Amino acid sequence: MKLNELKLTNPYLNLPAECYDRVKPSPLKKPFLIHANEEVAHMLDIDKDELHTEAFVHFVNGNYQPEGSDTFAMCYAGHQFGHYVPRLGDGRAINIGTLNGWHLQLKGAGETKYSRSGDGRAVLRSSIREYLMSEAMHGLAIATTRALAIIGSGHSVYREEWEKGAIVLRVSPSWVRFGTFEYFAHKKKFKALEALVEYAIAESYPHLQAQNDRYARFYEEVVGRTAKLLAQWQSVGFNHGVMNTDNMSIHGLTIDYGPYAFLDDYDKHYICNHTDREGRYSFGNQPAIAQWNLKALMVALSPMIPQARMEEMLLEYGRLYSTHYIALMAKKLGFTQVKEGDKDIISHLLGTLQQLQVDYTLFFRTLSRYGGDRTALLKLGLYHTPMQEWLDVYDARLKENTTTLSQRHAKMLRTNPKYVLKNYMLQEAIDAAKSGDYRLVDDLYTIARDPFAEHPQFERWAQATPEAFKNRKLSCSS
Repeated sequence: MKLNELKLTNPYLNLPAECYDRVKPSPLKKPFLIHANEEVAHMLDIDKDELHTEAFVHFVNGNYQPEGSDTFAMCYAGHQFGHYVPRLGDGRAINIGTLNGWHLQLKGAGETKYSRSGDGRAVLRSSIREYLMSEAMHGLAIATTRALAIIGSGHSVYREEWEKGAIVLRVSPSWVRFGTFEYFAHKKKFKALEALVEYAIAESYPHLQAQNDRYARFYEEVVGRTAKLLAQWQSVGFNHGVMNTDNMSIHGLTIDYGPYAFLDDYDKHYICNHTDREGRYSFGNQPAIAQWNLKALMVALSPMIPQARMEEMLLEYGRLYSTHYIALMAKKLGFTQVKEGDKDIISHLLGTLQQLQVDYTLFFRTLSRYGGDRTALLKLGLYHTPMQEWLDVYDARLKENTTTLSQRHAKMLRTNPKYVLKNYMLQEAIDAAKSGDYRLVDDLYTIARDPFAEHPQFERWAQATPEAFKNRKLSCSS
């Protein structure tokens, strides 16, 4: 449909008024389109021809508000690095309405009640990172928010230096966070808490609505979805970087892309966020932190659900996570089914990759073509003996497969991406964009949409990360 035919709804505004604050976007100066996502436009039933019009830029910039739009920011709290902060909220994201079940949000559209000392803006570099990574996670079949478009501007924004402002129009089936429940529980506003739970069930778990024990089942399913999501992150080598409870989705999505990173060389101790001095959100610690966050959610929901029952459900998290993770890793290794002993093979492999400082993504893509000749795999490590020893174990395990060599290769090439958007790739695109060249944004978007394809024109990005750029840490500043 055309932009002037859009009709938005605002189901979140049916909640108690303390759940949100109505606020108008503050448009950027001299806006222009950097990229638009035709797949997301189709999902929203927006004609693709509309994406390249001046009206569309105005739409993303917050100038044009379709019929039914009633803009607002959401209120929530959260545990940040383990410490409770009683009020956070959308400090620079403004919700503009709901379309086809997707909630549209402008990130970087100006100050809100929850901006605290911030300006409500987002800079170009962080906006490019969010826009591309949400598409990359979708390309990897990992639950995530999406983005319809990114615009740049002539609007100056100060961080450590003067930069240019940008806005990402991002979409999600839910923007409700663990911290949203914490806000009302800690304030003992239990009627608002109950209304929020009912809303979240209707939005994200509608199959539970008619059940008498829907509140308990709701928590149980959040535990399950979170366990699955974390297993997916670990299997592809994704480090989120800021797993505060206000960055945890009740829907089980990857949200809020900040100082994230995909692993270069495998390092379970890797910390992508340079402000995380103690390594709370290190790559290897992510599954345990998710469980910690689920416990915080349990406490928030305890006025409505017997805590003893939720504790039993939370005890299942470790088993659920392990089951998902081992199944995903077995698939990456080309095993036709999970067998006893596979966990030890996986642990042995990860220890070997850590010892030899092997590029995580490149290793599994190379393994996807392994047929007995070890030359290519041995070249990936600093020395050979540990890899030889693991390959001896792997070869023995492959004899238990029921597929042919060619079938295994085909399956592994569909499972192990050739490309992930590593930080040095994103930085190259950002540096070019600062000079007004957005071609690398287009290129990385192409890779993100189908990371399993060969894309011979992008072969240089399928290699190990250059030594100078490996495992760098990033700032939350955006």
